[in-house]
Amino acid sequence: MPAGNQPNKTDRQVNQDSKNQQLETFREDPQEQYLTTDQGVRIADTDNSLKAGSRGPTLIEDFHFREKMTHFDHENIPERVVHARGSGAHGYFQPYDTSMSTYTKAKFLINPGLITPVFVRFSTVVGSRGSADTVRDARGFAVKFYTQEGNYDLVGNNIAPFFIQDGIKFPDLVHAIKPDPDNEMPQASAAHDTFWDFASLVPETTHMIMWVLSDRGIPRSFRMMEGFGVHTFRFINEEGKGRFVKFHWRPLLGTHSLVWDEAQKIAGKDPDWLRRDLWDAIEKGNYPEYELAVQIVEEEDEHAFAFDLLDATKIIPEELVPLQPIGKMTLNRNPDNFFAETEQVAFHPGNLVPGIDVTNDPLLQGRLFSYLDTQLNRFTSANFAEVPINKPVCPVHNHQQNGFMRQTINKGKANYFPNSLGGGCPMMAPEAMGGYMHYMEKVEGHKIRERSESFKDHYTQASLFYHSMTEVEKKHILEAAHFELGKVESEAVRQRMIENFAHVDLEFAQKVAEGVGIDPPTGNVAETIKNTVSALKEKLSTRKNVTDSPALSMEKNKKPVLKGLKVAILAAKGVDVAQVKAITEALKAEGVESEVVAKFLGMLKGADGAELKVDKSHITTASIMYDAVLVPGGKESVEAMKKQGDALHFLNEAFKHCKTIAALAEGVELLEASDIKGVKLASAKKGNLTADKGVVTSGSGVDVNAFTTSFLEQLSQFRHWSREQKDMVPA
Repeated sequence: MPAGNQPNKTDRQVNQDSKNQQLETFREDPQEQYLTTDQGVRIADTDNSLKAGSRGPTLIEDFHFREKMTHFDHENIPERVVHARGSGAHGYFQPYDTSMSTYTKAKFLINPGLITPVFVRFSTVVGSRGSADTVRDARGFAVKFYTQEGNYDLVGNNIAPFFIQDGIKFPDLVHAIKPDPDNEMPQASAAHDTFWDFASLVPETTHMIMWVLSDRGIPRSFRMMEGFGVHTFRFINEEGKGRFVKFHWRPLLGTHSLVWDEAQKIAGKDPDWLRRDLWDAIEKGNYPEYELAVQIVEEEDEHAFAFDLLDATKIIPEELVPLQPIGKMTLNRNPDNFFAETEQVAFHPGNLVPGIDVTNDPLLQGRLFSYLDTQLNRFTSANFAEVPINKPVCPVHNHQQNGFMRQTINKGKANYFPNSLGGGCPMMAPEAMGGYMHYMEKVEGHKIRERSESFKDHYTQASLFYHSMTEVEKKHILEAAHFELGKVESEAVRQRMIENFAHVDLEFAQKVAEGVGIDPPTGNVAETIKNTVSALKEKLSTRKNVTDSPALSMEKNKKPVLKGLKVAILAAKGVDVAQVKAITEALKAEGVESEVVAKFLGMLKGADGAELKVDKSHITTASIMYDAVLVPGGKESVEAMKKQGDALHFLNEAFKHCKTIAALAEGVELLEASDIKGVKLASAKKGNLTADKGVVTSGSGVDVNAFTTSFLEQLSQFRHWSREQKDMVPA
């Protein structure tokens, strides 16, 4: 290419819809079209193979049958080894202002006028493609930015630390946490001997285990889930100065979770719970939004902390390095085809753009090899970047060629560099023209298989996490440990884990031991552990650290939420239809969905003769699939539900799971007939309005608007943990 025609950096413009426009060229719509073969030949009959007589053998000359069956036999690709079960969505990212230009030259992060298309894939880690969404597990949070400088992948999790420090241990971790090799059980669960055997022998796992045992391991929704880049990366600015950076995604709806009993039951009622929630929210225009924030550390402070920035099992507490919000991501479009987009999207932490680089984190270094290698296995071709969902929106020019299913038709004779026959093109781009330059870091040392001394503290941050929780959150971690270790048959494994937990918190370890049949650490053992923990804290006391991090607690940072929540309205024949319609309209105005739940589907005739459509029947749904329950008035309706065990169980279960419950007029009598205990209820006939521990009730004389306002206020709190007697309620 002549020097005078060199492209400048502004030639590669990307807008919000550029990826959608690119994908449009690959879409196929069968509406009003005739069925054809892959070669475009129209087909008259696809129900019967070509035979020698109507009861004779199928003929090999039946090209349609052979093509159709061959394609079917080969239409699957290997599922991901981890993160196999995923859900995807399209959207866009936009930075807030130019403030990050001091730290990075990545254009998509510093130009507020630039809207970058993205594709996001959320996933579980352990289970197969057919496993349930709500298992206790870490969740993948992978974002592909289609930037004007090429694709950038931020491949993270909803858990900030990771299990291991060095990529060489990843096969061991995954083998241990996957189903046992002899019987292929259990599916999508860490609650078995091999995982806890590994964890008990590898104490660096302890910090992430505490996170997974917490409520973060069972998110309510992908829309209400944080994301973390896990590793420490590097920002590089236009002057070539580098700084360390950690990436965080913060959902604008706040971070909320299921309770364990809910998570288990939803896996049976609707194993696609999180996938369906994301899909439905986008279809209804309740677009999930996430704020991207960063923690930036100057290079001269690399060794100033009581932990190593390159250790992926550690976090940087926000109290030491506050988060800086830099932009917002909005997910506004569902995929057209799950396989073509969500299943075929290929992420790689080494997909970088100018201004962002990796560090020497040994886990990240391992991922830089592994992610590319696993895509080669899944696609059986190096051409997976040409799959539409993976294609950059900026031009691609290089000398890669051929291979299985190559899509690009390369012109010219020169498929090598340097060349003169092709005018030296495609030519290398200097840094000033957008050429990627790795950060110039001085690296030296002896070749050695060894961990840095700075990686050897495995308990301080696990302890920090636990002690930063509220009492409710600590209780949930304890109950999760009882479940997980309660499934472990080996007493020796349980014993080792109790000893590990004792380094996190001695009282916690003793309570876990009590629940899993192990003698708690006492006497000399406990004293030795205390001394070890104290010595470690003393050793680290001269470096930056904190002993409490409120930012780690979901409860301490809980924000009111209404948009996208779902309310179940229990009803039967004779319900007060006018009441229901008035309340549902008020809920809808706040972005809250509602569904009428009754014994059977169809229409319910109300007390005044009006009709109400039933959305779900008792047998197809349950309280676990809603965020709150409402019982409207109507004497006949309430009397009928008093005799329906499913309706009473619906209320009991919602109360046990600390959800908002509301009842109006005669509806209060259904609460009185249930097993709900320890809350103040209004009189069904008087005009009073009460709200006690998330239970809102009012008599027939109360204004519906006042009742709804109180209901919404309680609903916005999401859970009501103060119900002391909830565990006495059967569910």
